[in-house]
Amino acid sequence: MPYKPNDFLSTYFKSNGIDLTSKVEEQINLVAPNSPNQPLYRDMILTVLRMAQDDRDRWNAKITLQALRELDHAFRVLEQYRDKRKVTVFGSARTPVEHPLYALARELGAALARSDLTVITGAGGGIMAAAHEGAGLEHSLGFNITLPFEQHANATVEGTDKLLPFHFFFIRKLFFVKEADALVLCPGGFGTLDEALEVLTLIQTGKSPLVPVVLLDAPGGTFWKEALSFIKRELEDNRYILPSDMKLIRLVYSAEEAVQQINQFYGNYHSSRWLKNLFVIRMHHALTENALTTMQTDFADLCLSDTFHQHAYNGEEHDEPQYSHLARLAFTFNGRDHGRLRALVDFINLEENWVKPQGQQQTPSVQRSSREPLKVN
Repeated sequence: MPYKPNDFLSTYFKSNGIDLTSKVEEQINLVAPNSPNQPLYRDMILTVLRMAQDDRDRWNAKITLQALRELDHAFRVLEQYRDKRKVTVFGSARTPVEHPLYALARELGAALARSDLTVITGAGGGIMAAAHEGAGLEHSLGFNITLPFEQHANATVEGTDKLLPFHFFFIRKLFFVKEADALVLCPGGFGTLDEALEVLTLIQTGKSPLVPVVLLDAPGGTFWKEALSFIKRELEDNRYILPSDMKLIRLVYSAEEAVQQINQFYGNYHSSRWLKNLFVIRMHHALTENALTTMQTDFADLCLSDTFHQHAYNGEEHDEPQYSHLARLAFTFNGRDHGRLRALVDFINLEENWVKPQGQQQTPSVQRSSREPLKVN
């Protein structure tokens, strides 16, 4: 959702006889003149100043400082990979080299690299090591956790600039999702199940942008099959989740199928964002009139009011002009049924629904450009 400046902090200091806002804005203007993000930086600094005024707990201050430094460092390092699509791969660190799942994860990494997709893992052993081994250093990123005892990253990223260490688990988990254009989950332990359920919760509640979530198991494997059976029987049948929420997940049994799911998702869909009360989907290809007519009926339940509207870029996204060539589909999304939103994306990605340029043969492709960041509502 759009950022709304918080005037509480300014009035808070003024009511205490301290006018800091103008001084803070003056300093920000020196280092970031004409930046559209000045109100955000102002509120960040005023928040820290309010903490300093309270001065209640040194531990709180140290946590805040460490978190800010870690975020800033990660943002700087990952900026160079902004225009590459990335896939986060989760799975057990205890999977031995001789296990069939290790070979499958290695095949997955290689298949993702062939599609020019960068593989993100926790940089450990097992499934993580296998995925990086298959992808190779050029297509790998490792998000390691710094522990008080000795810990080594896997051989592919150890000692390279593709390894990014984190002190806090929660910040590391943030970047696993924030940087991911897709997620592939292999069988694993509590950590893998935790990541799977957290990712699905974030997407289901709209706190994270819609991306493909692929469950990968070896042929004949029952790990994810049994997990989905439990979810269907205990969650869906008891109405703890919507039936359409199951559309957020895809179960596959080969590396090629996993990569195919990701490529299909970005066949036409590029990214999405909120513009005030409108939800806007950006597409590589405009949709035909027949497709729009079908959509008005088949996906009417996604709209709070009015209908779907297709239009070209008209300057409303002033902060991202690099996407001005993309077609737009706008509607008043109910913000709740993201499983049905996934079904809409699948419909948009059907090539027969695209407007074909005159005299040009059109084939699906995956565009290598950055997507929307993690939404903070």
